[in-house]
Amino acid sequence: MVQKLMKNYYEILEVNPKASKEVIEKAYKVLVKKYHPDLYPGEKQRYAENKIKDINEAYNVLSDEFLKEQYDNEIKRQESQRKGNIDTQQSRQTVNTNENRPTKEKETSWQETKKRQKVGTLSSTIELTKELIHDLARSKEKRQKLKEMTQKDILAIILTIIVVILIGIVLWFIPLTNGWMRELLFENPVFNWIGKLFSK
Repeated sequence: MVQKLMKNYYEILEVNPKASKEVIEKAYKVLVKKYHPDLYPGEKQRYAENKIKDINEAYNVLSDEFLKEQYDNEIKRQESQRKGNIDTQQSRQTVNTNENRPTKEKETSWQETKKRQKVGTLSSTIELTKELIHDLARSKEKRQKLKEMTQKDILAIILTIIVVILIGIVLWFIPLTNGWMRELLFENPVFNWIGKLFSK
C-alpha cells in the first residue's frame, strides 16, 4: 500500500524550513491578503478558498512549536522511508530468486510503520487540524447568525431607550410625579452638568 505523502507546509507558506516564527507569521499574513476570496471573482474564488484553507492549515502547524517539531520529524521519516523504498526497488532489480520472499527486516519495518500510524502521531494531529479548519469554514454561518443576533440586540436597546423616554414624558405630565421629575432633571448635579455641556 502506497502511503499518502504529507503536504509541504513550507512550500505552501513559501518559506524556508529553517525560517523563524516571525518570518512564518509574516509570510502567512501576506498570503492571506494575497489569496483573500473576495479578491477573486467567479470560479477563481473557489481556488482562493482552497488556497486559504491550505495556508491556514500550514500556519496552524508551523506556528505551534510542538506541532512543527512533530511535522518536521514526520517529514524526515517519510523522506527516509521514500529513499529506503527507492533503494529497495533498486535492490529488487538486482536480486533474482529471493526478491519475492519476505524477510524479517521487511516485516519489522512494516510493523513499525503500522505502530507509527496509531493515534497520537503527527498524522492524526494533522487530521485533527484539518477538521478544525473545516469547522472554521463552517463557522461563517455561525458568524452570520451572531451578526443577526447583534442587530436584534441593538434594535432592542434602541426600543428600550425610546420606551424610557416615553415613560419620562408621561411622568412629566402627571401632576403627582411632575415635582419628582423636575427635581430629577433640574436639581440633579449630573443632569445640570449635561445641560451645561449642551448649552455651550
